[in-house]
Amino acid sequence: MRLPPKPTTTQATYLATLLTAATIQAPNPNPNHPAQIHAQLITTHNLSNPLLLTQLINLYAKSGQLTQAILTFNCARKYTNVVTWTSLIAHLTQSRHPFEAFSLFSQLKKTSTLSPNPHTFSAAFHACAQTGVRTHGSQVHALGFKHGAESSVFVASAIADMYAKCGDMAASRKVFDEMPQRNLVSWNALMVGYVRNKLYRNAIFTFQELVRDCSLAPDQVSFSSTLSACANAGELGFGQSLHAHVLKLGLEKLVYVKNSLVDMYSKCGCFSNAVEVFDPETDRDVVTWNILMMGWVHNDQFGEACSCFRSVMREGILPDEASFSTVLHALVGIAVWAQGATIHALIVKSGFAANRCVGSSLITMYAKCGTLLDAYRAFEETKNHLNIVSWTAMIAAFQQHGHGSRVIALFNEMLERGIEPDYITFVCVLSACSHNGLVEEGLKYFNSMSQTHRLAPGSEHYACVVDMLGRAGCLDDAKQFIDTMPVEPDSSVWGALLGACRNCGDLELGKEVAQKLFEMEPDNPGNYVLLSNMYASYGRLEEAKEVRRLMSSNGVKKETGCSWIDIGSTTHVFTVHDRSHRESEKIYAMLRKLEELVREKGYVADTRCAVNDMGEYKEQNLWCHSERLALAFGLISLPVSAPICIKKNLRTCGDCHTVMKIISGIIGREIVLRDTNRFHHFAGGLCSCGDYW
Repeated sequence: MRLPPKPTTTQATYLATLLTAATIQAPNPNPNHPAQIHAQLITTHNLSNPLLLTQLINLYAKSGQLTQAILTFNCARKYTNVVTWTSLIAHLTQSRHPFEAFSLFSQLKKTSTLSPNPHTFSAAFHACAQTGVRTHGSQVHALGFKHGAESSVFVASAIADMYAKCGDMAASRKVFDEMPQRNLVSWNALMVGYVRNKLYRNAIFTFQELVRDCSLAPDQVSFSSTLSACANAGELGFGQSLHAHVLKLGLEKLVYVKNSLVDMYSKCGCFSNAVEVFDPETDRDVVTWNILMMGWVHNDQFGEACSCFRSVMREGILPDEASFSTVLHALVGIAVWAQGATIHALIVKSGFAANRCVGSSLITMYAKCGTLLDAYRAFEETKNHLNIVSWTAMIAAFQQHGHGSRVIALFNEMLERGIEPDYITFVCVLSACSHNGLVEEGLKYFNSMSQTHRLAPGSEHYACVVDMLGRAGCLDDAKQFIDTMPVEPDSSVWGALLGACRNCGDLELGKEVAQKLFEMEPDNPGNYVLLSNMYASYGRLEEAKEVRRLMSSNGVKKETGCSWIDIGSTTHVFTVHDRSHRESEKIYAMLRKLEELVREKGYVADTRCAVNDMGEYKEQNLWCHSERLALAFGLISLPVSAPICIKKNLRTCGDCHTVMKIISGIIGREIVLRDTNRFHHFAGGLCSCGDYW
């Protein structure tokens, strides 16, 4: 039998050079190169060379052929050394296969001939960090301690990072404190860990320790993580001092640092500073634009946020899921269906239609624009909507449009599919029960939170139950429910009870509850207005005026009510008694005509809804409410068959609700009114809320 020729040193050197050159071309090499070199290694009998084998596996992995890398490793495992194992563990971790990486490390530990080195432990700790399973990390930590790997600074840094990503900052800090020496990676791992675990002030204190240490200078990761901590902790002062430090070191043009500065100023309420930092002359990536867009959205500047998105597209920057989700959030604020549909088309074209975050934002956008059918289509078209976020978005959409039965049906379907509801899901379900008079169902779902789903009810859930009982006229039950709550009721719960007092006409209890609310949230105008209106409805005008004077003396101003309607690409805004519109004469002429038509149908004005007006002017002033002006303008501006969609920034009054119902029957077309609470779909003289709102 003839033995195969021995590989020569010249062949091995040539192949090593070839593998090195091909690896340098990765991640965009010729996809056939790894296989071609692999064939040469086999034919020249060099596959048994651990160095060349490791290089080949490395080339496969860097070329995006991880499966082939694993197959090659398994077929030639007897020729591997610890470097080969370490390389594959690292590639599995980098490719987001942490459990496979951890499994491979466990197999290495069982071999009798090989022992992991510090680089192997470092790769294993990164895998444990990705799994987020602390038990895995502590096991590897114990083994690393046994092998003395912990003395290496980069291994110790990896251990601190692993514990931080597993949510154990106490262990992370302990490892950091016991390190014989530290480098900047160690400090950054600790600061980033604190931010990740929302221990923002600890991150700031750690940065201050780093500066006092004087042996190391903070870099862009140090500044970026600490600025993020300042943003979330509201530490504007320290954030500004960090900004000065950044300018001193000349780091302000680095994208990571700039993004963090924009985010910090935006979240700390200094958005003008954020815009200044957003320098148009320096490099900007999609994250920079996303942060600026989010800043505009948080400041209720929805039009500016949409302009930012258009700028992203003009500059040729590819939007990501955060870009699409943010611009859809902005469109919710302005409720412009046409722009939303355009963004939807772009989402489909960009391949983000199946993205869970974008999909749920699409559902919310269409629902807030008043097109429930489009929202449901977006829900159904999501390829993988079996996640709680998109289901909750659709449940919330049905709830906002007053479809209580569909909320319950969808919620039950979700449970049948094995999807566990979360905190927000139950808020939507309980709110739907409240606004549709489903008291028994609401109480059943509230009790199931703790008994079946092991969720602790929060203030929003308690407030929904109080509101539900109050709307059903069960004021005593609502008060008793609050008295037996296991937690201290907050302003949302007392606010729900105040609304229940208004619905049930209990002025004395209303006074008591309002006084609690004045102490808890003295700057909330809604509580003052509600109590004042209750006094006025009982004819106690002096006391109503006293509440208004208290409100004024506390510097609290009632938000000005306004309604708006979109005609084409233009938004027309109206306030009460508004005569600033160029079509005012036609608008008021249409109002007079509408008044005649509804009177013929037996309409009698509910003057209780004009609590701030006096005598004979009460009924007249009801006809100058902003939503009626918007309705009249829609009637003279839109095609006869088009639905009329109106938005209002406050809760619509009962008299306007009655008028909209009657008019929808007279003119034979749909009127959609979105106020702060919900959508009202008026058609054929009826409203989708069933007058239970």
